[in-house]
Amino acid sequence: MPVERTEHGGAEELHKYYEVYETIGSGGFAKVKLGRHIPTGEKVAIKIMSKKELGDDLPRVKLEIEAMKNLSHQHVCRLYQVIETSTQIFMVLEYCPGGELFDYIIAKDRLSEEETRVFFRQIVSAMAYVHSQGYAHRDLKPENLLIDEDHNLKLIDFGLCAKPKGGLCHELMTCCGSPAYAAPELIQGKSYIGSEADVWSMGVLLFALLCGYLPFDDDNCMVLYRKITRGKYDNPRWLSPASVLLLNQMMQVDPKRRVTVRQLLDHPWVIKEYNSPVEWRSRQPSGHIDKDCITEMAVSMKRSRESAAALVSEWRYDQTTATYLLLLSKKQRGRPVRLRPEPTAREDSCSPLHQGLQTREALHFSEDEDAVIVGSLDFASDYVDDWARVPRYTPKGVRGQPDGAANHRNATPASPSETPERGRATAPHRQERRGRDQENKENVAVQEKDVDIFALPPPRTPASGKKSSRPNRNALTTPNHNANVTPKGCGSASKEHDKKRAAELKELADVEILTFSPERRSRSLDMAVVGDSEKKRRGGKVFGSLERGLDKMITMLTPNKRRALRDGPRKIKAQYNVTLTSQTNPDQVLNQILSNLPEKNVDFTQKGYTLKCRTRGDHKKVTMAFELEVCMLQRPEVVGIRRQRLKGDAWVYKHLVEDILSMSRI
Repeated sequence: MPVERTEHGGAEELHKYYEVYETIGSGGFAKVKLGRHIPTGEKVAIKIMSKKELGDDLPRVKLEIEAMKNLSHQHVCRLYQVIETSTQIFMVLEYCPGGELFDYIIAKDRLSEEETRVFFRQIVSAMAYVHSQGYAHRDLKPENLLIDEDHNLKLIDFGLCAKPKGGLCHELMTCCGSPAYAAPELIQGKSYIGSEADVWSMGVLLFALLCGYLPFDDDNCMVLYRKITRGKYDNPRWLSPASVLLLNQMMQVDPKRRVTVRQLLDHPWVIKEYNSPVEWRSRQPSGHIDKDCITEMAVSMKRSRESAAALVSEWRYDQTTATYLLLLSKKQRGRPVRLRPEPTAREDSCSPLHQGLQTREALHFSEDEDAVIVGSLDFASDYVDDWARVPRYTPKGVRGQPDGAANHRNATPASPSETPERGRATAPHRQERRGRDQENKENVAVQEKDVDIFALPPPRTPASGKKSSRPNRNALTTPNHNANVTPKGCGSASKEHDKKRAAELKELADVEILTFSPERRSRSLDMAVVGDSEKKRRGGKVFGSLERGLDKMITMLTPNKRRALRDGPRKIKAQYNVTLTSQTNPDQVLNQILSNLPEKNVDFTQKGYTLKCRTRGDHKKVTMAFELEVCMLQRPEVVGIRRQRLKGDAWVYKHLVEDILSMSRI
């Protein structure tokens, strides 16, 4: 559908199809929030930019959007949709939960040559493809490479890219990018070739991966420029001779003596242990239209496959494009190609509990004051029965089972997307992915950070008269002041059952339990309560499981309980952006950090165990923004400190955080 250009229309477009959560990054003129695409249930990153704040940089954003529309590669972050209003631009992008490559480097101090080679092959693949499309990136650095859920890299931020009309051999003049990664010819103000300047930046990046620091660095820009111009740097003792040779070939001051990206594809250092050149061609050509995704969209849109395919082929980067690309992403990861249907008028809303929930949006208690939560509680609703008869693509190992019920470890993607690089994903990442695949059901509202989102799908009146004629023998009712009266249209249970359960369900007095078909009720409660569903599969009593689940649901919805969950620090798994401490008292660690922040001229706001920190420069302008969160590690049970850079120079942030933590003696 065409993107509306009015303020109201654009915002409505965003809110209709996306749930928007907390801020996960920010820059000079943009803020990036975590989001979820409601029809597919997939996570996305939403980049929000103000046109007023962009000012003269607005053409640069237009260039970035145009470049990302033209680039489709396994190691380039995918653009899904662009929504423009009179005052804002929203870019819906591929979400990479692993964060920036920069954070990964500083967390590990430096990477081994073997792990560096895995990442560097992906960088070479991305840059060879970008250059083949006529673009020079011109801002290559670890902060502009994100790690996805499979531990693969995705190149981002094409705001400084160039596409010379005369081709990449055409000389450029604009001096741009980050000084520490800039080529000598660029900072000297000379004309330069974009692809040659990118190779120099790739050399600096390779050095940072292998060493954990920059080859050229100084607080004084003029001194830094002199170092870059001379091209002299020290190689640490741990570098292998082959690594030293490759770095020297890439960071040649004379660009004509510099190795090219084409030569890097089969360079001896790059192909070591692989025995094959880097595969740089796209495995995701935009000209190909996947039949399974089109079939699912055609059913949802009530169109023919031909008309749905024609609509997708326009590549307007509207909701149609976003839905297709996100379905394709699900298929490539071996997940069912399914869309959530639009809410129907046949839904039964007789239950007071359901009516109460319908009036609320998703129960998301975000720590981010800017978080915007949109979308309805029927997010987890399943297909209506007449849709279920339409053939849909389901990966092997999942066919014939409810969404999300299969062991996705055995699922086979329809199209090959594994590479030697992907095959090297570490065990924790594979475990994390398997854990995600077991979550509730497909397309169920996400539980971010704490137990923060809880959505119960609304009941549905059976579609066929045959189902409606069945007696609802398993309907549950909660005893109230008039136990013999049953609300119209909601079914009833025997008086004997009411008396038997009265004592256990007295906390739920005056609250009616949802009543609809047994299959639907069982599926809905499985979605709502994860823990009890496992007990039920192991042969526990169904009624006991359902009732315990309902007790748990009501408890979760109780405000006092929600506040109690905030009393202590979060318990999380060990991550590369979490610094482990030797202490077991989180309050002591928090107090140590709080006492040291003023000494480093860091302003902060505190929300529980999370500190939102800022440093300011001239005219009180924020130059650096980052988060520090005191948390508990699940195994071993020690205190950790999660850190996340939101804004500012990455290496300045690194040194500042290191100083704060070292002062705290943790």
